[in-house]
Amino acid sequence: MRRLLIRPGAIGDFILSIPALECLRAGYTEVWTAGQNVPLARFADRARPIASTGLDLLGIADPPPRLIDDLRGFDSIISWYGANRPDFRELVRELRLPFTFFPALPPDAAGCHAADFYLEQARTFAPCESDGVPRISIPSARENFAVIHPFSSSFRKNWPLENFRRVAEGLSRQMPVRWCRGPEDPPLEGAVMMENLYDLACWLARARLYIGNDSGITHLAAALGTPVLALFGPTDPAVWGPRGPNVRVARFGVLTVSEPGEQP
Repeated sequence: MRRLLIRPGAIGDFILSIPALECLRAGYTEVWTAGQNVPLARFADRARPIASTGLDLLGIADPPPRLIDDLRGFDSIISWYGANRPDFRELVRELRLPFTFFPALPPDAAGCHAADFYLEQARTFAPCESDGVPRISIPSARENFAVIHPFSSSFRKNWPLENFRRVAEGLSRQMPVRWCRGPEDPPLEGAVMMENLYDLACWLARARLYIGNDSGITHLAAALGTPVLALFGPTDPAVWGPRGPNVRVARFGVLTVSEPGEQP
Protein backbone atom coordinates (compact mmCIF):
# COMPACT_ATOMS: atom_id res chain seq x y z
CA MET A 1 0.00 0.00 0.00
CA ARG A 2 1.37 3.37 -1.08
CA ARG A 3 -0.26 6.23 0.83
CA LEU A 4 0.06 9.98 0.44
CA LEU A 5 -0.81 12.26 3.36
CA ILE A 6 -1.36 15.92 2.42
CA ARG A 7 -1.28 18.17 5.49
CA PRO A 8 -1.05 21.93 4.89
CA GLY A 9 -0.95 24.44 7.72
CA ALA A 10 1.34 26.17 10.16
CA ILE A 11 3.91 24.49 12.41
CA GLY A 12 1.52 24.01 15.32
CA ASP A 13 -1.21 22.57 13.08
CA PHE A 14 1.22 20.02 11.67
CA ILE A 15 2.57 19.01 15.09
CA LEU A 16 -0.92 18.53 16.54
CA SER A 17 -1.63 16.29 13.52
CA ILE A 18 1.38 14.01 14.11
CA PRO A 19 -0.55 11.33 16.08
CA ALA A 20 -3.12 11.16 13.26
CA LEU A 21 -0.48 11.09 10.54
CA GLU A 22 1.41 8.31 12.31
CA CYS A 23 -1.86 6.38 12.65
CA LEU A 24 -2.27 6.57 8.87
CA ARG A 25 1.15 5.18 7.95
CA ALA A 26 1.15 2.44 5.31
CA GLY A 27 3.76 0.21 3.68
CA TYR A 28 5.06 3.30 1.92
CA THR A 29 4.08 6.71 3.28
CA GLU A 30 4.74 10.07 1.68
CA VAL A 31 3.84 13.44 3.22
CA TRP A 32 3.22 16.69 1.38
CA THR A 33 3.13 19.67 3.69
CA ALA A 34 4.18 23.30 4.09
CA GLY A 35 7.88 23.71 3.38
CA GLN A 36 8.91 24.56 6.92
CA ASN A 37 7.25 21.38 8.25
CA VAL A 38 9.07 18.93 5.97
CA PRO A 39 11.98 18.30 8.41
CA LEU A 40 9.48 17.26 11.11
CA ALA A 41 7.91 14.44 9.06
CA ARG A 42 10.42 11.94 10.43
CA PHE A 43 7.83 9.13 10.41
CA ALA A 44 7.41 9.26 6.62
CA ASP A 45 9.40 7.49 3.92
CA ARG A 46 9.50 10.77 2.01
CA ALA A 47 8.31 14.33 2.66
CA ARG A 48 7.90 17.13 0.10
CA PRO A 49 6.82 20.78 0.24
CA ILE A 50 3.37 21.20 -1.31
CA ALA A 51 4.66 24.14 -3.36
CA SER A 52 7.26 21.89 -5.03
CA THR A 53 4.64 19.40 -6.24
CA GLY A 54 2.39 21.80 -8.17
CA LEU A 55 -0.67 20.65 -6.20
CA ASP A 56 -1.55 24.25 -5.41
CA LEU A 57 -1.99 24.87 -9.16
CA LEU A 58 -4.44 22.03 -9.69
CA GLY A 59 -7.77 23.52 -10.76
CA ILE A 60 -6.33 27.04 -10.99
CA ALA A 61 -3.65 26.85 -13.69
CA ASP A 62 -1.85 24.17 -15.67
CA PRO A 63 -0.13 21.93 -13.11
CA PRO A 64 3.26 20.34 -13.80
CA PRO A 65 2.83 17.36 -16.18
CA ARG A 66 4.17 14.91 -13.61
CA LEU A 67 1.68 15.87 -10.90
CA ILE A 68 -1.21 13.68 -12.08
CA ASP A 69 1.16 10.75 -12.65
CA ASP A 70 2.57 11.25 -9.16
CA LEU A 71 -0.92 11.27 -7.63
CA ARG A 72 -1.96 8.19 -9.58
CA GLY A 73 1.06 6.39 -8.17
CA PHE A 74 -0.66 6.17 -4.76
CA ASP A 75 -3.26 3.62 -3.67
CA SER A 76 -4.64 6.03 -1.07
CA ILE A 77 -4.46 9.83 -0.69
CA ILE A 78 -5.68 11.39 2.55
CA SER A 79 -5.85 15.13 2.34
CA TRP A 80 -6.58 18.04 4.63
CA TYR A 81 -5.78 20.18 1.59
CA GLY A 82 -8.75 21.14 -0.58
CA ALA A 83 -11.40 19.99 1.91
CA ASN A 84 -13.12 23.40 1.67
CA ARG A 85 -12.79 23.69 -2.13
CA PRO A 86 -15.72 21.99 -3.90
CA ASP A 87 -14.08 22.67 -7.28
CA PHE A 88 -10.89 20.89 -6.18
CA ARG A 89 -12.80 17.91 -4.81
CA GLU A 90 -14.83 17.64 -8.01
CA LEU A 91 -11.69 17.78 -10.14
CA VAL A 92 -9.93 14.96 -8.32
CA ARG A 93 -13.16 12.93 -8.55
CA GLU A 94 -13.25 13.47 -12.32
CA LEU A 95 -9.61 12.42 -12.53
CA ARG A 96 -10.48 9.30 -10.49
CA LEU A 97 -7.76 9.97 -7.95
CA PRO A 98 -8.04 8.01 -4.67
CA PHE A 99 -8.61 11.03 -2.39
CA THR A 100 -10.23 11.03 1.05
CA PHE A 101 -10.77 14.53 2.47
CA PHE A 102 -10.70 15.56 6.12
CA PRO A 103 -11.63 19.02 7.51
CA ALA A 104 -8.50 20.97 8.45
CA LEU A 105 -10.03 22.75 11.46
CA PRO A 106 -12.21 21.35 14.23
CA PRO A 107 -15.69 22.92 14.33
CA ASP A 108 -16.49 25.28 17.17
CA ALA A 109 -18.82 22.71 18.66
CA ALA A 110 -16.32 19.85 18.51
CA GLY A 111 -15.68 20.09 22.25
CA CYS A 112 -12.30 18.41 22.10
CA HIS A 113 -8.64 19.15 21.67
CA ALA A 114 -7.48 19.57 18.06
CA ALA A 115 -5.05 16.65 18.34
CA ASP A 116 -7.92 14.37 19.39
CA PHE A 117 -10.08 15.72 16.56
CA TYR A 118 -7.44 14.86 13.96
CA LEU A 119 -6.81 11.48 15.55
CA GLU A 120 -10.49 10.57 15.48
CA GLN A 121 -10.56 11.49 11.79
CA ALA A 122 -7.69 9.10 11.17
CA ARG A 123 -9.32 6.33 13.20
CA THR A 124 -12.34 6.33 10.90
CA PHE A 125 -9.91 5.25 8.20
CA ALA A 126 -7.28 3.23 10.07
CA PRO A 127 -7.90 2.23 13.72
CA CYS A 128 -4.81 2.52 15.90
CA GLU A 129 -3.61 2.90 19.46
CA SER A 130 -2.54 6.44 20.35
CA ASP A 131 -2.88 8.78 23.31
CA GLY A 132 -3.05 11.82 21.02
CA VAL A 133 0.20 13.33 22.30
CA PRO A 134 2.57 14.50 19.53
CA ARG A 135 6.07 13.16 20.01
CA ILE A 136 9.25 14.01 18.14
CA SER A 137 12.06 11.77 19.36
CA ILE A 138 15.49 13.38 19.46
CA PRO A 139 17.90 11.66 21.88
CA SER A 140 19.78 14.37 23.74
CA ALA A 141 21.01 15.22 27.21
CA ARG A 142 19.49 18.12 29.10
CA GLU A 143 21.73 21.12 29.62
CA ASN A 144 21.43 23.94 32.11
CA PHE A 145 19.87 26.69 30.02
CA ALA A 146 16.41 28.10 29.36
CA VAL A 147 14.97 29.23 26.03
CA ILE A 148 12.47 32.07 25.62
CA HIS A 149 10.59 32.61 22.36
CA PRO A 150 8.57 35.84 22.81
CA PHE A 151 6.80 35.88 19.42
CA SER A 152 3.97 34.13 17.56
CA SER A 153 2.04 34.42 14.30
CA SER A 154 -0.18 37.18 15.72
CA PHE A 155 0.50 40.23 17.86
CA ARG A 156 -2.70 39.44 19.79
CA LYS A 157 -1.17 36.17 20.99
CA ASN A 158 1.99 37.79 22.35
CA TRP A 159 2.61 38.38 26.02
CA PRO A 160 4.37 41.79 26.26
CA LEU A 161 8.08 41.57 25.50
CA GLU A 162 8.94 43.59 28.62
CA ASN A 163 7.26 40.86 30.70
CA PHE A 164 9.45 38.23 29.10
CA ARG A 165 12.49 40.39 29.85
CA ARG A 166 11.54 40.55 33.53
CA VAL A 167 11.10 36.77 33.63
CA ALA A 168 14.48 36.33 31.94
CA GLU A 169 16.15 38.61 34.45
CA GLY A 170 14.90 36.56 37.39
CA LEU A 171 15.52 33.22 35.68
CA SER A 172 19.10 34.19 34.80
CA ARG A 173 19.98 33.93 38.51
CA GLN A 174 19.40 30.18 38.22
CA MET A 175 20.56 29.34 34.69
CA PRO A 176 21.64 30.97 31.43
CA VAL A 177 18.73 32.31 29.36
CA ARG A 178 18.83 32.18 25.57
CA TRP A 179 16.39 33.92 23.27
CA CYS A 180 14.89 32.41 20.15
CA ARG A 181 13.20 33.90 17.07
CA GLY A 182 11.81 32.57 13.83
CA PRO A 183 12.75 33.73 10.31
CA GLU A 184 9.65 35.94 10.11
CA ASP A 185 9.81 37.27 13.68
CA PRO A 186 10.99 40.81 14.47
CA PRO A 187 14.72 41.31 15.08
CA LEU A 188 15.83 40.56 18.63
CA GLU A 189 19.41 41.15 19.69
CA GLY A 190 21.25 37.96 20.59
CA ALA A 191 18.37 35.66 19.61
CA VAL A 192 19.10 32.29 18.04
CA MET A 193 17.43 31.82 14.63
CA MET A 194 17.40 28.49 12.80
CA GLU A 195 15.40 28.11 9.59
CA ASN A 196 15.50 24.29 9.62
CA LEU A 197 13.01 23.08 12.23
CA TYR A 198 14.87 19.85 12.86
CA ASP A 199 18.02 21.79 13.74
CA LEU A 200 15.93 23.97 16.03
CA ALA A 201 14.36 20.87 17.58
CA CYS A 202 17.79 19.39 18.34
CA TRP A 203 18.67 22.58 20.21
CA LEU A 204 15.35 22.87 22.08
CA ALA A 205 15.56 19.22 23.12
CA ARG A 206 18.63 20.07 25.21
CA ALA A 207 16.99 22.97 27.09
CA ARG A 208 16.09 22.64 30.74
CA LEU A 209 13.09 24.95 30.28
CA TYR A 210 11.20 26.64 27.44
CA ILE A 211 8.89 29.65 27.81
CA GLY A 212 6.83 30.98 24.91
CA ASN A 213 3.54 32.22 23.53
CA ASP A 214 0.85 30.30 21.66
CA SER A 215 3.12 29.47 18.72
CA GLY A 216 4.36 26.63 16.59
CA ILE A 217 7.74 26.70 18.34
CA THR A 218 5.99 26.17 21.67
CA HIS A 219 4.25 23.10 20.22
CA LEU A 220 7.63 21.91 18.95
CA ALA A 221 9.26 22.21 22.38
CA ALA A 222 6.35 20.35 23.99
CA ALA A 223 6.54 17.51 21.45
CA LEU A 224 10.22 17.09 22.27
CA GLY A 225 9.43 16.54 25.96
CA THR A 226 11.18 19.75 27.00
CA PRO A 227 9.58 21.35 30.09
CA VAL A 228 7.31 24.07 28.68
CA LEU A 229 5.47 27.07 30.07
CA ALA A 230 3.03 28.17 27.37
CA LEU A 231 1.41 31.60 27.67
CA PHE A 232 -2.01 31.88 26.02
CA GLY A 233 -4.06 34.98 25.34
CA PRO A 234 -7.19 34.89 23.12
CA THR A 235 -6.85 31.29 21.88
CA ASP A 236 -8.51 28.50 23.85
CA PRO A 237 -5.80 26.16 25.18
CA ALA A 238 -8.44 23.46 25.73
CA VAL A 239 -8.50 23.15 21.94
CA TRP A 240 -5.10 24.43 20.78
CA GLY A 241 -2.80 24.08 23.79
CA PRO A 242 0.52 22.25 23.39
CA ARG A 243 0.60 18.66 24.58
CA GLY A 244 3.44 16.90 26.27
CA PRO A 245 4.51 15.23 29.51
CA ASN A 246 6.07 18.43 30.90
CA VAL A 247 3.67 21.18 29.83
CA ARG A 248 2.04 23.91 31.87
CA VAL A 249 -0.30 26.44 30.30
CA ALA A 250 -1.07 29.89 31.70
CA ARG A 251 -3.46 32.54 30.46
CA PHE A 252 -2.33 36.16 30.45
CA GLY A 253 -2.67 37.45 34.03
CA VAL A 254 -3.36 33.94 35.38
CA LEU A 255 -1.00 31.43 36.96
CA THR A 256 -0.83 27.83 35.80
CA VAL A 257 -4.12 26.26 34.79
CA SER A 258 -2.78 22.80 34.00
CA GLU A 259 -0.29 20.71 35.92
CA PRO A 260 2.62 18.77 34.42
CA GLY A 261 1.36 15.73 32.56
CA GLU A 262 -2.21 17.00 32.22
CA GLN A 263 -3.64 17.55 28.79
CA PRO A 264 -5.07 21.06 28.43
